[in-house]
Amino acid sequence: MRTTVFRKLMANEFGEVRAELVARDHVLSALGGRTPDQALEAGLPAKEIWLAVCDAFDVPEHRR
Repeated sequence: MRTTVFRKLMANEFGEVRAELVARDHVLSALGGRTPDQALEAGLPAKEIWLAVCDAFDVPEHRR
């Protein structure tokens, strides 16, 4: 998954403003105590980050 797809999925799920806040500020233990943005910068795969966000926010399976 490309980063642009990740950003689009985030915006579709949370709205553009909240998606940016979640990506920048929400620390996830599944990402090693990183935010999604930090995880992207560290080189973690975007799909892995998206699935961690989905788990943290109980995103239904059909939208993952």
